[in-house]
Amino acid sequence: MSQWRRRHGAPSLDVVAGNGLIDRRVLLGRGITIAGGLAAAGTVSGAAAEPLVDAPWSRAVGEPMPAVQTPSAFEKDVTRALSNPNGEFRTSHARTPHHRLGGTVTPNGLHFSINHGGVPNIDPAEHKLVIHGMVRRPLEFTLESLARYPLVTRMAFVECAGNSAPMFAKEPLQTTVQMLHGLVSNAEWTGVPLSVLLDEAGIDPTAKWLVAEGADAQFLDRSVPVKKAYDDALIAIYQNGEHLMPGNGYPMRLLLPGYQGNMNVKYLRRIKVIDQPAYSYFETKNYSQILPGGKTWRFHFLMEVKSFITHPSFGHSIKQPGLYAISGLAYSGTGRISKVMVSADGGKSWGEAALQGPIHDKAFTRFVMPWRWDGQPAILQSRAYDDGGNVQPLRAEFVALRGEASRPVATPLTFPNQHYNSITSWAVDSSGAIKHVYA
Repeated sequence: MSQWRRRHGAPSLDVVAGNGLIDRRVLLGRGITIAGGLAAAGTVSGAAAEPLVDAPWSRAVGEPMPAVQTPSAFEKDVTRALSNPNGEFRTSHARTPHHRLGGTVTPNGLHFSINHGGVPNIDPAEHKLVIHGMVRRPLEFTLESLARYPLVTRMAFVECAGNSAPMFAKEPLQTTVQMLHGLVSNAEWTGVPLSVLLDEAGIDPTAKWLVAEGADAQFLDRSVPVKKAYDDALIAIYQNGEHLMPGNGYPMRLLLPGYQGNMNVKYLRRIKVIDQPAYSYFETKNYSQILPGGKTWRFHFLMEVKSFITHPSFGHSIKQPGLYAISGLAYSGTGRISKVMVSADGGKSWGEAALQGPIHDKAFTRFVMPWRWDGQPAILQSRAYDDGGNVQPLRAEFVALRGEASRPVATPLTFPNQHYNSITSWAVDSSGAIKHVYA
């Protein structure tokens, strides 16, 4: 350890795992620890030798402030990827560009969205939510009447059951994090606990299920266990502080933290309380996991523990040897992330990443691992663990249980399989180029 680091009590920059992974404590100390560590590694330049020259934008008055702010024109490439960019009539997917984002909260305009019948233009003054079925008194709510209740705010991810399905392919697809894992996003949701409304309606104690139905063109409906409704379900009306985006369910949607995205019914208009599942189209066909041997895993709701590296990843390149931060996202539908392990040698050795708090239940956690790249080939991986003892599976064990897809269907990035949560591997070659591999 250098004299500077000893004097300031900074953690060592010595490697803690193979191929250049450095002790995560380098990132957990005071700012001087981080800055000093980077300087010691030779990747941060000193102060400029000459005074700064005023740039053109510093010599003129800027544009007037707009009523609604939009991103800088220099961020024009930070957009969602669309499965029907020309407005083709089919189920439309809009994928979040995780490889271009930081932090854990997905901006509303970049939150992933899937719509089976287009985005309805709903007048909130005319929209109603009805709760009926096995209740003492049916109830009807408008957006205005729901907003009168004491609202609860919860951080939670929403993930399509088909997110990461391209990784069921026998050969790794050469594409970005956005195209592999872009059907998951994380937001702060605000709304009314569903349990409050069910209690007000007087739910029958023998009721076991709810059928939630949307007001979209397909009247998408899903069965939800009453137990989940009384756990942490919300009727959400706000997303990151503003009313829901149209593609994410305006004016109200069901939020079921940790459950597959399709169950978080958007444009919510009806909740029917019943004593058995409805066996609707979406839960018996589209969202039933097919297992090796031909059996179907029906009513598998939970999105399991998972992580993926966003920086560096496919689409990025590493310019020169030196110190870098390996960063990514981890989450679990069964609880909080407890740790994330990172490997730079394809799983031969692992080091524990730093987790950036606060760590929320069933929400994104960002992890960061300092890494000194020596210019030699490397394979970057992350593996997440949650507080329930669940571990992200290695690819070999995952494929043995869930199988592989022989070919894609419908569109190049749509596969018949669901619920992929194994490890993503990024191979860095000696030139700094990055590709997707299985390891």
